[in-house]
Amino acid sequence: MNKIESLYAEFIEQRDNQALRRDLVDITRPSGHEIQVKGRNFINFSSNDYLGLSQHPLLISRGQEWGARYGAGSSASRLVTGNLDVFTTIEKKIADFKNKESALVMVSGFQANASVLPALFDKNVLGSMPLVFSDKLNHASMYLGCNAANIQQVRYRHNDMNHLQDLLEQHVDHNAPKFILTESVFSMDGDIAPLNDIYGVAKKYDCFVIVDEAHATGVLGENGQGLATKADLVIGTFSKAFGAFGAYIACSQTMKDYLTNKCSGLIYATALPPAVLGSIDAAIDLVPTMNKERLMLQNMAQNFRDEMSSIGFDCGLSQTQIVPIMIGDAKEALRISEHLKENGVWATAIRPPTVPSNTARLRFAFSATHSENDLDKLIAVLKNKVVKKAA
Repeated sequence: MNKIESLYAEFIEQRDNQALRRDLVDITRPSGHEIQVKGRNFINFSSNDYLGLSQHPLLISRGQEWGARYGAGSSASRLVTGNLDVFTTIEKKIADFKNKESALVMVSGFQANASVLPALFDKNVLGSMPLVFSDKLNHASMYLGCNAANIQQVRYRHNDMNHLQDLLEQHVDHNAPKFILTESVFSMDGDIAPLNDIYGVAKKYDCFVIVDEAHATGVLGENGQGLATKADLVIGTFSKAFGAFGAYIACSQTMKDYLTNKCSGLIYATALPPAVLGSIDAAIDLVPTMNKERLMLQNMAQNFRDEMSSIGFDCGLSQTQIVPIMIGDAKEALRISEHLKENGVWATAIRPPTVPSNTARLRFAFSATHSENDLDKLIAVLKNKVVKKAA
């Protein structure tokens, strides 16, 4: 090991000592609600496949069909020769679904935030450095996008509208363009941003509202439309409730034209492969029809919150299919995660820096593929953990 590598090794050792080390685990997927690790099956409560569409026959068959028709890859960026005609079909569908004038398909949700936000916050285009008022618990990809734009965010306390308004009032005489940046459903807490209040504040202070809808689209809102239909620009993914891969921007035609000419993640990235586009297309067709699955999903999450509260676990402010159990200490979160695995349940311990210090947790993500028996087993294993701890 050379001198430079030894520094990286020291970092890994420090993470190990703090119970913060991460390692890749090889899995197979025998069914939509299970994973298999080293030949053993686990009920999977860590997946973002909220509607179970990643295993749906229509997504698989249409992906195969489009792969056979168009080839394995798109071969270039969309602005070179990679803009297959089916992009137009998909973008029309997602724009209609999100109640927007237009849409733009991107490579991934992380890549979209990391490249769209710098394009939107370009001071040379805007005429001055913008002010971006950002929720403190926004996803890491949103912070990366802001950092890439070389802007200083004005961070408001999580979902605290009084704090947001106070900050806006402090900058009321500042002539810079103003943006409000939030998620609709927060990925580690499962709570919902007060979007109507945000829109009201934005109107009062002339702000442009950008909402990341990764964990709401497909699951919440009318026919799974999501929650941010009134936002000026919506960023979302096809990799969660849609069961596939890729991302979208839902916006005005002007914003689409601008991003086509300015967004590095579109200009320089090879376009999504045809098989993935086929699966996206099928998912957009299916999602509006799945109200029964959405209701079941929310009922399951609520039942779990009620049961956990009854035995003394703190589920934070969860209102959605994402339900954390707040632990605090990273080592204790890992111990509970291991207890679950010993009993055939897979739930990943989420630790800093993904979440703030001393807020390690178990993050449970429910899927329409989970059965009542799956939920009963999860609850029983956690109750058993509480009984053992008390003893």
